[in-house]
Amino acid sequence: MVRAGIPAPLIRASSTELDGTDGSARAVSRTISTADFEYELPPGRIARYPAPRRADSRLMVLSRSTGAIRHRRFHHLPELMDERDLLVVNDTRVFPARLRGRKPTGAVGEVLLLRPVPGDADTVWEALVRPGRKLKPGRLLNVAPELSVRILEVCADGRRIVRLEGGLEARDAIGRFGEVPLPPYLERDEEPSDRARYQTVYARHEGSVAAPTAGLHFTDELLDEIAARGVGRCEVTLHVGTATFRPVEARDPADHRMEAEHYTVPERAARAYRRCRERGGRVWAVGTTVVRTLESVAAGREEIGAGRGATDLFISPPFDFRAVDCLVTNFHLPRSTLLMLVAAFAGTETVLDAYREAVATGYRFYSYGDAMAVVP
Repeated sequence: MVRAGIPAPLIRASSTELDGTDGSARAVSRTISTADFEYELPPGRIARYPAPRRADSRLMVLSRSTGAIRHRRFHHLPELMDERDLLVVNDTRVFPARLRGRKPTGAVGEVLLLRPVPGDADTVWEALVRPGRKLKPGRLLNVAPELSVRILEVCADGRRIVRLEGGLEARDAIGRFGEVPLPPYLERDEEPSDRARYQTVYARHEGSVAAPTAGLHFTDELLDEIAARGVGRCEVTLHVGTATFRPVEARDPADHRMEAEHYTVPERAARAYRRCRERGGRVWAVGTTVVRTLESVAAGREEIGAGRGATDLFISPPFDFRAVDCLVTNFHLPRSTLLMLVAAFAGTETVLDAYREAVATGYRFYSYGDAMAVVP
């Protein structure tokens, strides 16, 4: 996996409007330290492969108010839900963004495609590269006879602008020769099963380089069971970049900058949210990406704004949640923005106590690991 440096320190809790959406968010004062979000995790607790069946993952049920813990399986999740509730999922789709090849000298290199530059038929991309010092403008990386990557430009933050060259349409070439960009802590290359398992069953809109992993536990059958209970469901889209999963390096989280990620909130999602509030239901966010999306577009508790935008909202304690009542999430890396978000939602000590319990009782951690449901 390609790594890049942390951007220049700057905290922003805001959202950039692209298409008529008021994505403003709340800045909050922070008196915490990044070291507050450390915990001990034996290497054997990191799940390198998913559970044989998605919904058989373990599920820790954590009370926000008392810190009480129950141990279940993910297929028990519908029992926690009420017919007035709303389940909100992120329907982004991971694309095979990792391209590996060789330079004309024979040396190996990697390119991680991030997002296409508009107006170039998906042939010009922002990307991360490795080795960065060797892949300078003008250099060529040969991926296959039908695909090469030419380095065009070095950006201020170390990223590259690259162009895909060859005899195939760009998207066809990526699909054929790209690899699923598995997280580096899995310490393995892509295997055929990852094409399906590192993807939610409801993934629709391609654009992410990392999966919204809380959704990996759902099956079509489980979603049908939730619907049969009368629970509503809607989809939002937030395309996940690499920065979401990068540990916070600054001593003070206030010095960390979140990279903007693009979202879409359909009008039907805004209507479903409004109906849930009108009937007194709870909003269940599947994953931290859904939380960041909903909190970025929340207009008070009763409404969310529909539209397209980009959010760099960084949620850490304390934070005034307006849109989300219940959270389904995985177990996250120490010092990560994801762990800080969960801590803001349920309380730092409550969450760290739950993590210690998870370690002690054999839960599996990170992207392919087990899940937690944080409930009122």
